[in-house]
Amino acid sequence: MTVYEDAVRRYFAAWNAAPEGVAKAVAEAFTETATYTDPLAEVRGHQGIAAVIAGAHGQFPGFEFRPLATPDGHHGIVRFGWELVLPADGSAPVAGSDVATLAEDGRIASVSGFLDRVPAA
Repeated sequence: MTVYEDAVRRYFAAWNAAPEGVAKAVAEAFTETATYTDPLAEVRGHQGIAAVIAGAHGQFPGFEFRPLATPDGHHGIVRFGWELVLPADGSAPVAGSDVATLAEDGRIASVSGFLDRVPAA
């Protein structure tokens, strides 16, 4: 597994962690000062990232984040697509793509997220 695939694996583990495991999973995936920015959020640090994850799970209970393809990375930067899937029926109302920068230790230092598919209002 490449450093990029490993970083993205930990990223999805954090986004899919049970509430009692989110803090640990976020610490394993992100640096202490990591930033996460998407059209709906702009946060810094483990607590901020954990709060965004909790908000997504509150809005989409029972859904899980899944990668769409193998991550593509170079020079400490990785990009990957994802979708938010309801395992019971396979529906995926939300999809996006993210670009992350990695720290020396392989954890994520920043994420810039894009929403490619969202439910109609």
